[in-house]
Amino acid sequence: MSDARNPDAAAPGLATTLGPIHLKNPVMPASGCFNYGREFAHAYDLSVLGGIVNKTFMDRVRSGNSPDRVQETPEGMLNAIGTPSKGTEQFIDEQLPFMRETGATVIASIGGLSEDDFQRAARKLDGQKGIAAIELDLSCPNHAEAAPFANNAKSMHQVTKMCKAVTRIPIISKLGPAVTDIVEMAAAAMEGGADALCIGNTYPAMSIDIDTQRPVLGFTSGGLSGPAIRPMVVRLVWQVVEKLGAPVIGCGGIESARDAIEYLLAGARAVQVGTANFYDPMVMPKIIEGIRDYLAGRGLSCVEDIIGAAHAVKPELYYPGVEAH
Repeated sequence: MSDARNPDAAAPGLATTLGPIHLKNPVMPASGCFNYGREFAHAYDLSVLGGIVNKTFMDRVRSGNSPDRVQETPEGMLNAIGTPSKGTEQFIDEQLPFMRETGATVIASIGGLSEDDFQRAARKLDGQKGIAAIELDLSCPNHAEAAPFANNAKSMHQVTKMCKAVTRIPIISKLGPAVTDIVEMAAAAMEGGADALCIGNTYPAMSIDIDTQRPVLGFTSGGLSGPAIRPMVVRLVWQVVEKLGAPVIGCGGIESARDAIEYLLAGARAVQVGTANFYDPMVMPKIIEGIRDYLAGRGLSCVEDIIGAAHAVKPELYYPGVEAH
């Protein structure tokens, strides 16, 4: 099998694309589970990552939800962080320079409580050097002031369109999993101008402490992440790729190379690793190596050989204007 510590020309290639976005490999952190990467930089060279995604910020300053914010559950984690933010200027001045220096492809994750919030942040990021894409966190389930934009096709289309109008940076729309028809939502985002999609986010959930007889989270409910949600999100990725052929990042419950490969076979062109970073800081380098070893063990030359391979017919890439069928 291959060894990335001593790579050679015969090692399988891991480079992939998300529409106009080029990645050296398909593995990156999920927003909110890696902060800006500083806490992990002592553990390994962050340039090995296919991309680096910041903790979502809003254009407005925001303190986030009241504690408790996080609770471990069987096969997962509940969180109700509420997107604390110090604003776009703080991200540009203090966080973006570090992210650029990592050598990984930079994806800036932005949030908002209104359409204008998203557009202001996107406009301020336009022209900033070193940003390969902007991820619109349209699906956070724990903002008291606003329902997730990703729960409404019209709203998601509108926010995506407004952000696309003010920046030349490619747009990734992050969809939520708890919807009636994920293909409808994906089509709305793509028709609004999204260059790629991220599927998905946490599932709305809650837990109650039977001793205090009160919810364990200060926000009452929150979002469930971790291995428990993986099979459900794999299905959503499969559906969107099967129907639309959209360039998709799979996100939900990945803690091993095997999990990431499952998403790639379903048609995801990249993956985001979230909760696993909290208990295994080396999980992403391990996943990258595991994907390479999987390809080498089957005599495959590149990761593109397995993307969408589980479909009876490999889906063709989406073109704007194509409706779900």
